[in-house]
Amino acid sequence: MTAPYLILRMLKAVTHREFDLRGAGAIGLTLLFVVTGIGHFSDTGTMAQMLPSWVPGRVAIVYLTGVLEFAIAAGFLFRKSRRTTGWVAAAILILFFPANIYAAMHQVPMGGHAWGPVYLLVRTPLQLIILAWVYGFTIRDMERRH
Repeated sequence: MTAPYLILRMLKAVTHREFDLRGAGAIGLTLLFVVTGIGHFSDTGTMAQMLPSWVPGRVAIVYLTGVLEFAIAAGFLFRKSRRTTGWVAAAILILFFPANIYAAMHQVPMGGHAWGPVYLLVRTPLQLIILAWVYGFTIRDMERRH
């Protein structure tokens, strides 16, 4: 997520040229959402376990949310859609978090969830960092800042 931004920051320091650092931050988000979207298709069964058994159509939900993550990734590629996409991404990150809590509490064997509640000590700060990245690079209106 941070690589495109950090690379351009280093290039800016070395070359003293101006680069679109906000765009680089958005590209990093594109990469993040592509990778997480792929997970919805490559590990569908385990991801479905992250939802309570009473939720109908868990596999279909996993596929649909994977498509949604790809759509968010695409939205970050275009300057005109970044702000709206940022709001959608922020909402999705918040809405998906209860699934992480459920998975941690039920020790779903995926991405650290098997650690149980300890996983949330790692995941929560990471989720907040991602939300801050989304806000800073796509939602916050830089032109109005003085």
